Amino acid sequence: MGKNQHVVPHANGWAVRGAGNARATTVHQTQAEAISYARNIAQNQQSELLIHGRNGQIRERDSFGNDPYPPKG
Repeated sequence: MGKNQHVVPHANGWAVRGAGNARATTVHQTQAEAISYARNIAQNQQSELLIHGRNGQIRERDSFGNDPYPPKG
């Protein structure tokens, strides 16, 4: 399982950043472009996609890993 991918606000638009990385993987003009790019990475790495709003808080998440169904707990 790879690193979770975060779509975060950036000075030049929206950035895709792997979890724990200090630098952005890519920067895009629109959030939609960044989400599309990050979704491809998350699917390939079977990780999670976390989409942040302008305020920096997570507003949506999508999992492409091996989630147990039904969830335990």
